[in-house]
Amino acid sequence: MKRIILSTALALASFTPMAASPSFAGGSVSVEITPSTPDEELGMRVGLGLLAFAMAQNGDANVVQNGNGNGAGIGQQGGDDFGLIVQEGDNNNAVLDQGAGSNSYGVFQFGEGNDAAVAQSGGETGILLQFGW
Repeated sequence: MKRIILSTALALASFTPMAASPSFAGGSVSVEITPSTPDEELGMRVGLGLLAFAMAQNGDANVVQNGNGNGAGIGQQGGDDFGLIVQEGDNNNAVLDQGAGSNSYGVFQFGEGNDAAVAQSGGETGILLQFGW
């Protein structure tokens, strides 16, 4: 599983869209990563927690936006939730709804025109990467 995640990450890192043409106009690519073992889940939760700490943000819901026309919202209905939305680019929208507690999730949007709506029902962990052009 670790090889698959690493291979996917390397493939995404090397992805560079060509100049906008009719076939590429307004496109996007999304990848969601969820852990399949308790060790992977712990690693992802620790990674997300370290990211929030490194960003020097307080609280369990954090939004970081660089660009214009972005919208983000995080709703948390339980205890021990951590949510992060990072938007780099323009006209990105993300909503993260965490219910029942013990959730951890990060939404990372790069480029323009990405849309995300994530709902967690308790005890879930994940990361969503979106690249739009």
